[in-house]
Amino acid sequence: MDIIIFRDSTLTNQIKRVNGTIENKKTVILLIGPPNVGKSVVFNKLTGLNVKVANYPGTTVDFEVGSTNIQGKDFLFVDMPGTYTLDATNEAEQITVDMLAGKIFLKGRHVHQHSDSGLSNKPDAVIFVMDANSLEHSLYLLLQLMECGLPIIVALNRTDLAREKGDYIDPRVLAHRLGVPVIPTVAINKQGIDKLKQLLPEIIEENKVPVPVCAAIADQRWQQAEELVAQATRRTSLHTPLKRQKWGDALVRPWPGLPYAVLIIAATFALIVGLGMGLRQAIFLPLIRGLIIPQIEIAVKATIEPGMFQNILIGNYGFLIKGLEWPFALILPYVISFYIALAILEDSGYLPRLGCLLDGLFQRVGLHGIAVIPLFLGYGCGIPAIMATRALSSYKERLTVMVMICLAVPCIAQTGALIALLAERSIPVMLLVFFISILALLIAGLIMDRILQGVLPPVVMELPELLLPRGSVLAKKVWVRIKTFMITGELPMIAAIGVAAVLYETGVMAAFGTVLSPLVTGWLLMPEEAAIPLILGLLRRELAVLPLIDMQLTTLQFFVGAIVALFYVPCVAILAIIIREFNLITTLIVLVLTMSTAFLVGGLFAQLGTLLF
Repeated sequence: MDIIIFRDSTLTNQIKRVNGTIENKKTVILLIGPPNVGKSVVFNKLTGLNVKVANYPGTTVDFEVGSTNIQGKDFLFVDMPGTYTLDATNEAEQITVDMLAGKIFLKGRHVHQHSDSGLSNKPDAVIFVMDANSLEHSLYLLLQLMECGLPIIVALNRTDLAREKGDYIDPRVLAHRLGVPVIPTVAINKQGIDKLKQLLPEIIEENKVPVPVCAAIADQRWQQAEELVAQATRRTSLHTPLKRQKWGDALVRPWPGLPYAVLIIAATFALIVGLGMGLRQAIFLPLIRGLIIPQIEIAVKATIEPGMFQNILIGNYGFLIKGLEWPFALILPYVISFYIALAILEDSGYLPRLGCLLDGLFQRVGLHGIAVIPLFLGYGCGIPAIMATRALSSYKERLTVMVMICLAVPCIAQTGALIALLAERSIPVMLLVFFISILALLIAGLIMDRILQGVLPPVVMELPELLLPRGSVLAKKVWVRIKTFMITGELPMIAAIGVAAVLYETGVMAAFGTVLSPLVTGWLLMPEEAAIPLILGLLRRELAVLPLIDMQLTTLQFFVGAIVALFYVPCVAILAIIIREFNLITTLIVLVLTMSTAFLVGGLFAQLGTLLF
């Protein structure tokens, strides 16, 4: 099976590459639907591709493409971003609109059409994934989609949740009124997927385009959607609110939502730190330091004479020693625990509720509550977090959130390094660092709101059902993310450690350290050797922390080092994403802002701490 996943290329290049694939695969099917409806699960079941599926909007900003064979015919499926409307209120929805029209777009933030480099033809058909649990909103989007002149087959997904609420939706009524096939599905259990595969070739062969059932006017679409819901829905029992619905409602109200939010965030942080520390001490450290590294040292010393080359491999910054110890023994345990916690929050449906709960607070800094999602993603990795800002409603919001992420949101590798540095020495100091991170986010948001021009447009934020996460889905999601981190996080970190080993043993790092010595010793009040992590931090942000672990520092110096590393320059990969998503000038401003903030705030804490203690 031919699988293509587009994550890190520009949208223009993505469309060019999909265009090249479409020329070979004549049958192209777009999967379209609102966020939180299980569209990516349907895509996964149709293609067999294990993609990341999140229970909140803004994660599937890029699209995935997978091909498979059905009844002897090759089909190429394109999983489009979650879409509320074809009126394109953000860039994620604009992708769907332009793919439906066969256009290429995106130059900077503006839409352009180029017949020589865009998609030459419209797709062959659309699978519309409809939410049985929120039927009216889905029907509005479907009525819009019927005006695009493409064959459509409807997957009426999450019918199990509708039945739990006492609602039976008759797919025959919808199919008759809309003039399109409607297949009930529970995608996560693969119910209805085989029927979709059976009908799809027939839909393509017939090439029957549905006739719009109402005028292209928003009010009439909503009226028609309301009538369709009334005609197709039958109440099978007296509706009594489920316990989890009561919990879902309670979590978005200030009381008791705010106390619960504090408890949930505290429990999440405790899970990340506790589980990560347990994995580190019980498994990874004994395995790496106690078993693997001694064997490597014996082998290297037996085959290579003492000198520079041996030091590069097993010296103070030895590539074969620190290249295993730092990424795997110190960072990976916290990566595993973070992704477990994130998957639980995603699949339970709590993250959008947290965004709704914090919407009032976020609006004070010029953002909607939905901005909590890319910010939370930033604690995993800044790259998908910045890309997820495309789902925000304005350029001002995108720019604000990007700056907040770069300035004060440590990625999981950096978070793991900070926890490894501070957790075993002083839990209060570690908590203080993360409190300063949150405080810096609010201050940065307030300043950006005052500097940037523009109003905050209204947004619709749909809350998914509050669900108990499934163990198999959590395990698969965590495994996929860990594999991705191993490639995109661990390998660059190992390469950076190799470069650091060469620079250290050749004396280049010492020379730069001497240049930075007045700043490090005079302002940050740290030993001269602490200049080395600052140089390494230019390669990878977490490398501004990890070398401090082996230094003999006071608690205050550990704290100052952590603060400097927290605000320090983003890694090279994030800078490249900022150039791509915004521009070079913005990237240079972020670079100057983060570096100056790191030294200013770190130095102030060093001087103040010395006076007090």
